[in-house]
Amino acid sequence: MSWPIGCLLFLVLMFAGLPIAFAMALIGFIGTLSIIGVQPALSLLGQTFFDNGREYSLSVLPLFLMMGNFVVQSGVADDLYKAAHAWLRHRKGGLAIATILACGGFSSVCGSSLATAATMAKIALPSMRRYNYPDGLSTASIAAGGTLGILIPPSVIFVFYGIIAQQDIGKLFLAGIIPGIIGMVGYTIAVMISVRARGLDLPTEEKLPLRDRLIATRGVSGALLLFAFVMGGIYLGVFTATESAGMGAAGAMALTVLKGRFRLKETFRTLYDTAKNTAMMFFILFGALTFTNYVNLSGMTGDLQAALSGFDNPWAIIFIILAIYLVLGSLLESLSMITLTVPIFYPVVAAAGFDLIWFGVFVVVVTEISYITPPVGMNAFVLRSVVKDVPLSTIFRGLVPFVALDLVRILLLIFIPAMALFIPSRM
Repeated sequence: MSWPIGCLLFLVLMFAGLPIAFAMALIGFIGTLSIIGVQPALSLLGQTFFDNGREYSLSVLPLFLMMGNFVVQSGVADDLYKAAHAWLRHRKGGLAIATILACGGFSSVCGSSLATAATMAKIALPSMRRYNYPDGLSTASIAAGGTLGILIPPSVIFVFYGIIAQQDIGKLFLAGIIPGIIGMVGYTIAVMISVRARGLDLPTEEKLPLRDRLIATRGVSGALLLFAFVMGGIYLGVFTATESAGMGAAGAMALTVLKGRFRLKETFRTLYDTAKNTAMMFFILFGALTFTNYVNLSGMTGDLQAALSGFDNPWAIIFIILAIYLVLGSLLESLSMITLTVPIFYPVVAAAGFDLIWFGVFVVVVTEISYITPPVGMNAFVLRSVVKDVPLSTIFRGLVPFVALDLVRILLLIFIPAMALFIPSRM
């Protein structure tokens, strides 16, 4: 079966409602079978699932998921929001900016965009409504801030990319720090643009004394220590990225105990959610790896390289890939998009001479946009499920300046690769 037919059948199955994990695995197996025969295809399928299922490096997935779930249970998000509000309450739009900063801080110990958006919606939205913030600005700041969860390390999406593209996960984590900080700055600017463009006369509060602001900040010391412990351990070589997941999960559980939020019933729910999400992600990953086998055997990568070799400038290849991702981002959610496209694109990008650590950050930043653009903006749908009286159209309109600043960040990343490579190069 030629790869154009395989890709067409995959799209048909996906849009027919078959889960993407099973669609990739089915087409990958049938395509492989048509090329190398039944017995070798069955052996390769079994090897893909068995060998990767017992792969030591994959233990990073459930452990980072557990870390994020314990962080949610610990109530750290509330402390982060209170601290950011204490510093910004006297500025116009300060609550929205505080939400962005709290999302960034929560992302650094959670690693999930959807969890960040859902948690911050329950914490920040009541405060913004109490001060008459427009629903568009309030929900957009939460939805956009939530996207930082897949970029600021530790990030489950980086783990997926690292496994598929065979890249160092620790370096990917470090590469996401500077673009993540720039993302927070960009979203802060987006809030200011929204306030000025709409001429919003938002209420402010009296500036708190420095002593009170420092006291409010003291509540986030646990989250800061956890982030410094995990990332500092990787950077200094104390433990590997895989080992850091176990250390982070243990640290998050300890943080939950120290904050008095360790309840047996909630802990069982945390462990159950971790196991359920791990099983889902493993199915997606193994389906993607099966599809990758078919992609390699079918010659798709070679055909793409031949098609793109006609461009004298390698950067043209990057802009073509960017355009493809922007289109796919409006149709697929992020995990599906990465597992589908990375096996196809990363060999082409490597052949063009680009650093695959940089490309991983590029992919994740582009993927962030898919969380906040219609019609499949997952963070917008999460907000809609929490705030049922706000139409999706209002949320998406409020997100326009945030998407625009994301596009600026992508251009900066393309023209200044050191944004992603500076810290990993000193690892």
